[in-house]
Amino acid sequence: MSDVILSVRDLRAGYGDEDILHGVSLAVPRGRIVAVIGPNGSGKSTLLKVIYGLVPARGGSVTLFAQAGRATGLTGLRPNAITALGVNMVPQILNVFADLTVMENLEIGALPVRNRFAEQIEKVFAALPLLRPLRGKRAALLSGGQRQMLAFGRALMSDPQLLILDEPSAGLAPKVQEEVFAKVTEVNRLGVSILMVEQKARQCLAIADSAYVLEQGRNRLEGSAAQLLADPQVVRLYLGAGRAGSEVDRSEARGP
Repeated sequence: MSDVILSVRDLRAGYGDEDILHGVSLAVPRGRIVAVIGPNGSGKSTLLKVIYGLVPARGGSVTLFAQAGRATGLTGLRPNAITALGVNMVPQILNVFADLTVMENLEIGALPVRNRFAEQIEKVFAALPLLRPLRGKRAALLSGGQRQMLAFGRALMSDPQLLILDEPSAGLAPKVQEEVFAKVTEVNRLGVSILMVEQKARQCLAIADSAYVLEQGRNRLEGSAAQLLADPQVVRLYLGAGRAGSEVDRSEARGP
């Protein structure tokens, strides 16, 4: 598994008496962008929450392969422990502290690497230069695009090897969505592996290296992003008119 940073095997999870994931498996190659797409209610956001320890797994495994080659099971760990191991997540909503300033949000993000704060803040400002002049502004006063960049910055402050993104373009204007996808690509070029769920499936596949299609909590299709983008079945079922955008899973509306 030396070329893989994250392996998910036969993952099962749900809420209450209902299972949402029924044995989902995927792998994130090191340094790559992996997309997860599928119709509403397919378990996409639940999958990310289980990987990051926000929802407990009912079966299966999530394994992180560190750069030193050590394998660490993430199943059962809390999010703060997972962050300390080199994985961070940008949720779709509530992804910044609205009452705090930009700098205060970044300081909180740096808690796992507080001894390297000066180094990390310069890296984040270099990657997300629009944040530097905004550092004294309250997050509540930022535009949607600025707030999303702050969410990226907060997550990057922990110096993650793997960044998990849940619908990063949701609720943003088309031009800002393009900027977000471009920034995802830039962050990946810095050496950060990315696993992302995205409502704009076409745009997501256009920047991804590989992709998985979920349906009803199960693996439906997988392959290179280019192959899936050109697959008539994928286009008809998941990228056609009215299907390219997805809302939050029905489980998200109910919550854990």
